[in-house]
Amino acid sequence: MKSYQKLTTAVLQPAACRVEEEGAAQMSAGRGKLAPWCVGSGLLVAAVLLSAITVWVLRQVSEGWPGPTLPPKCLLVPESHRFDCYPERHVVVTQELCESRGCCFIESPPPAGGKRGVPWCFYPPDFPSYTLDSLNQTALGMVGLLVRREKAYYPRDIEMLRLDVEFETDTRLHIKITDAANPRYEVPLEVPRAMKRAENPIYSLDFSRDPFGVLLRRRATGTVLLNTTVAPLIFADQFLQIATSLPSRFLYGLGEHRGTLLHSLDWSTLTLWARDVSPTESFNLYGAHPFYLLMEEGGDAHGVFLLNSNAMEVALQPAPGLTWRTIGGVLDFYIFLGPDPNMVIQQYQQVIGFPAMPPLWALGFHLCRWGYGSSNETWQTVRAMRNYQIPQDAQWNDIDYMDGYRDFTFDPQKFASLPSLVEDLHKHGQHYVIILDPGISSTNPHGSYWPFDEGLKRGLFLNTTQGQPLIGQVWPGFTAFADFSNPDTHQWWLENLQHFHAHVPFDGLWIDMNEPSNFMDGSEDGCPPGELDSPPYTPAVLGDSLSAKTVCASAKQKASVHYNLHNLYGLMEAKATASALIQIRGKRPFVISRSTFPSQGRYSGHWLGDNRSQWKDMYYSISGLLSFSLFGIPLVGADICGFSGSTSEELCTRWMQLGAFYPFARNHNTQNEKAQDPTVFSPAARTAMKNVLLTRYSLLPFLYTLFHRAHLQGDTVARPLFFEFPWDVATLGLDRQFLWGRSLLVTPVLEPGVESVTGYVPRGVWYDFYTGSSVNSSGEMLKMSAPLEHLNLHVREGAILPTQKPGTTSEATRGNPLRLIVALSSSATAWGDLFWDDGESLDTFERGSYSYLVFNVTQNIFTSTVLHTSTEATEVTIGTLSIFGVREPPSKVLLNGQEKPFSYLDNQVLTVSDLGLSLSQGFSLQWL
Repeated sequence: MKSYQKLTTAVLQPAACRVEEEGAAQMSAGRGKLAPWCVGSGLLVAAVLLSAITVWVLRQVSEGWPGPTLPPKCLLVPESHRFDCYPERHVVVTQELCESRGCCFIESPPPAGGKRGVPWCFYPPDFPSYTLDSLNQTALGMVGLLVRREKAYYPRDIEMLRLDVEFETDTRLHIKITDAANPRYEVPLEVPRAMKRAENPIYSLDFSRDPFGVLLRRRATGTVLLNTTVAPLIFADQFLQIATSLPSRFLYGLGEHRGTLLHSLDWSTLTLWARDVSPTESFNLYGAHPFYLLMEEGGDAHGVFLLNSNAMEVALQPAPGLTWRTIGGVLDFYIFLGPDPNMVIQQYQQVIGFPAMPPLWALGFHLCRWGYGSSNETWQTVRAMRNYQIPQDAQWNDIDYMDGYRDFTFDPQKFASLPSLVEDLHKHGQHYVIILDPGISSTNPHGSYWPFDEGLKRGLFLNTTQGQPLIGQVWPGFTAFADFSNPDTHQWWLENLQHFHAHVPFDGLWIDMNEPSNFMDGSEDGCPPGELDSPPYTPAVLGDSLSAKTVCASAKQKASVHYNLHNLYGLMEAKATASALIQIRGKRPFVISRSTFPSQGRYSGHWLGDNRSQWKDMYYSISGLLSFSLFGIPLVGADICGFSGSTSEELCTRWMQLGAFYPFARNHNTQNEKAQDPTVFSPAARTAMKNVLLTRYSLLPFLYTLFHRAHLQGDTVARPLFFEFPWDVATLGLDRQFLWGRSLLVTPVLEPGVESVTGYVPRGVWYDFYTGSSVNSSGEMLKMSAPLEHLNLHVREGAILPTQKPGTTSEATRGNPLRLIVALSSSATAWGDLFWDDGESLDTFERGSYSYLVFNVTQNIFTSTVLHTSTEATEVTIGTLSIFGVREPPSKVLLNGQEKPFSYLDNQVLTVSDLGLSLSQGFSLQWL
């Protein structure tokens, strides 16, 4: 659908002027080049809107006219296009309050369920905004001056703004609006700098002069992607707001929230302010990701990133439209033009950074619980897993391993054997991960707890406005909070980890409570009065206060005040932690963090927090992991079987099946609940769990290669179906299934008491992963058999998956022969690849210490081509080739020209075994 400008005299009379990226060298106020868009499109917009408004007004008359006192201009705004002029929560908005802001007031019936609906107080079409006073060309784009001649209603309105536009690439546009006279806080994130202006951008950019607005179009289709004239721009010191129309209702991203993958635009508000709370719909959760992906009609996609770390909310409405509100910093937008969703996410990560390559063992199965109670009990669980030969790569401990819940300690009684347990794990090719919190115990006798004493001595904690360490309360009692914005803190963190690693040689780190979480609101002394802790506007945060269950926004940090840095806390800790692990172990770091911010994939993965052992939590985990794929954090998963509450055998079995296909797979449980690791269930359930983990381990070569592509170019690992089928509108709302890469479709059971599952199978040929039998779909919902022991997996036509005979650890699996699964397309072609290295060394791709193979099938000939090789590849063999979709029984099979025995089944699967081929050597196999 089309998007329209705000209906003002600036449109009806051609004072709004078009300035394209190849346009005039200069435009000053009132002297800009008039473009056809100003006159032709403007009048067309007016005509269309007026006709729509006439219909709406007539409807109002028939339903009961709001009253004669309303200005006609207010009646001209349809309900769906009413942009909220009084977004404050917990205020009963009266006509007097509304009109004091110069806005329109029309009462609407409240929606059911206590949700927010149509705003009663909304902007009139002529609400004062900024004017584009001048615009000049620069080497990379344009620079302009925006002037507001009438103050808005928040304090310290900024009257003159600087507009910077850079045409950074043909698919990336950078628009930044900031104070023209005074420096403001900006997110300390390294972003790429364009060296030259884009030569052939796939977008065109227009401006409205008065009121100022941005109109961004996709050249190929003419689709309007952004139109910011729909509501006024407001830029006060602590309230920044800009709104836009949207070209469709298919919007994703804007995390971290719990809900469906596809957002509702029915007057919903998404708040971004890191908060420790069990995942609950409508709450602001652990991380902040001000990025959205939007699917346009016809299958094109674009993305928008607001590089801003302050408390923020994004209001969505059915126009369709979107409003950004933030309470600090600047408006620093990157727009990514795709044009397909995969490319949008790649382009986003070109700005924020590509994710780190994880060690191979990170992709194995992880086991944890809070409440093992002792290292011996932890060890018993590990031994039981080995006894049943259930795959496990890593054992974890939660805070009960610590002495008094203090970081860098372990309980000398209950966990006395912890060093021996870790030694045993290492002997069996397994790894050990511990939890750490950023709150450092502050009540120990001086000289008895080095982490606090030394941090205090070096001045490394968050301080109050009075310059003293801010004291809150977390697990060990009263605590100070490490200031990771200070480089000196990174060194102190490293030294603490080195001391502890000398006693307990952990392999990975789990950083929790890093929103940062605080059991108090603010501090032991509360928070001081002032506009940092009590700003003029507070977004819709849980608890209605910036300090709710965290530290005071006024707390002082090295880089800025906490008001600006709060949403960056987890990112900064992850950066310090990954760096420390590299220095301690000399290998790829493994870090899992609860709080996250854009670029965090460079340093850590993420788990989806303290979920519950409920079926709906299992379902919501899928949209969670797919959203973090969009955010550039591919190493993500939820607590399998649920963290809090008590699981059931059926729920845990189904969740283990789904969780085996989380990129990060960990079963985790809270204290005082019955154990839920695979060994404690009935033989049937235990076997089902073991088998699905063996399936995961068989796919490790494929999964590892997907992570390589994520690290190299920003591909997603777990992927929504619409990424591969963007033109298929049936995929746009799917969040009960997902893909690994382009080609492996996962359809889990997400409800109790069933033996079948209905899933969408996109158009084309799909093969059952286990049998190779084919399904030819026209793009339809299909009912699939799903007894308790079975997870439905389908391979897309045209794919080649590298798999391996599974072992009980990734290390054991690495040495086993490979099996290549070929899924022929309807034209009998296929393609795949394999990245292989030692699984743990730093920068193997960058140093050239890796192997990379490409597999190809055409005209009944399979070819393996080695594009790069290393010594590790000589230690692995390709044992089996399974080819799905061979329509006619072959008479013979030739391997490098020599006949080879084979088997052929009625379901058109050709298998050639005992190949014994070195991975480091190319080969061809032909069937005749």
